[in-house]
Amino acid sequence: MTRMFVDAWDPSYGSSFEGDGGGGDGPGSSSSAQVDVDVEVPAAEWAPIDVSRTATVPDVVFLVDGVRRNDAGLWTAEEDGTSYAGLAASYAAGVVRCDLARGAAELVGARVARGLFTASPSATDVQAGSVRYEVHRVGGNGEASKLPAAVQGPLTALEIEISAAARDGGSDGADLLVVDGPLRNRRQLPRTIGYVKTQQKHYLPAAQEAIVPRLRPSQRTPVFHLGSVWGGWSWYLRLPGASGAPWSGIVRVECSPELTAEQAIELADVSVATLPRFASSAYKDPRAPQNLVPIAGLERRLRGMLGDARVLHRALALATSHTR
Repeated sequence: MTRMFVDAWDPSYGSSFEGDGGGGDGPGSSSSAQVDVDVEVPAAEWAPIDVSRTATVPDVVFLVDGVRRNDAGLWTAEEDGTSYAGLAASYAAGVVRCDLARGAAELVGARVARGLFTASPSATDVQAGSVRYEVHRVGGNGEASKLPAAVQGPLTALEIEISAAARDGGSDGADLLVVDGPLRNRRQLPRTIGYVKTQQKHYLPAAQEAIVPRLRPSQRTPVFHLGSVWGGWSWYLRLPGASGAPWSGIVRVECSPELTAEQAIELADVSVATLPRFASSAYKDPRAPQNLVPIAGLERRLRGMLGDARVLHRALALATSHTR
């Protein structure tokens, strides 16, 4: 029988044994993606763009976000003497529906899931008290340092599922779905934009990037195209309430590469007319103004739904002790 052991380290600090630690590009690194900046206007004519007078503000805006938490690190002891790292994680996704005409917002969908992520070929689901951690087999050697990234796939799938369910209520097509973070494999969702509030890479040539700090609140850059694996149409905009620093309040927005350039420009105009009204205030949110008010409230609600991390850690320890 495969045995499991809970790592004594607090999972918020990672694993006590990382194995092959992964690297990564640090903040401010340059992207290797091919960029086309001549989409909306010629490169030499780049300048801040104001809110379009013809932009149609959607009647309803859906905002979707997900949260995740590492509940415990585990190790298996296989019958052949080998061992694999494991990660027990909780994650949740939810959708807030904002009716702009009525000035009302409501939670229209939220769901919690648990998973055991490991490369162990023999690991099975773990029942920790009343909570079940469903096994998710990861590829490769399953290094402990790479297991947290494996949670993103199931979390994204959960976000897509509840987003579709929330829209089934109907809004006659006059809606907009805002995904917190890059679109990635959610780009097939209709009338959807990805909202990237943390800028870690330089995408634009120097001449065009110089336009970004010049943006005033509720202005955007022209649309450009990213030719990467998860590429598509993208643009920067500045939210109100920024501190005055060059990149304060700047977010990058993106939409599906399957859209035409004209459709992407239309969505860019819609985003500038819509997103600034959701900007947060510094006295309420340390990530203001980028952390949109509905998203901040949704995150708090979802984290509460994950349950008590200490209780779950003890339940996992007790459950896995029975396999020894």
